[in-house]
Amino acid sequence: MKRIDRELAALATMAPAQLRERWAVLAEGPVPSVPVRLLRRLLAQHLQERRLGQLPAVVARELERSLDAAATAPVPQRPALTPGTRLIREWNGRTIAVEVREDGFLWEDKTWRSLSEIARAVTGAHWSGPRFFGLARRG
Repeated sequence: MKRIDRELAALATMAPAQLRERWAVLAEGPVPSVPVRLLRRLLAQHLQERRLGQLPAVVARELERSLDAAATAPVPQRPALTPGTRLIREWNGRTIAVEVREDGFLWEDKTWRSLSEIARAVTGAHWSGPRFFGLARRG
């Protein structure tokens, strides 16, 4: 087994204190305040960069550009739900019609606090109410 392979495998069994010590030896700067799982990955990256070299500058720039674009991209807004709006969803051959009210959501002659409560009552499973009714996409 190559040395780099042994070093990478050893990271998986190290205790958090050992990982922080290894960071102090390998990396510049203070140990990042991240979950242990992520610290292991960062250490693995440092080991691989030391052995194999860093990303080419053009690739690093493109990654930075992608991060900048993602950070400045507008966050899609959910449509405003005004009282009187009706949300309709078909589920297992059953039509679910919900009316938006000032004090919550009306479904089957009962007022509910959230769409998620209704989605849970309909499906028997945890759902995002806005997603169940098509107001939000998985992201």
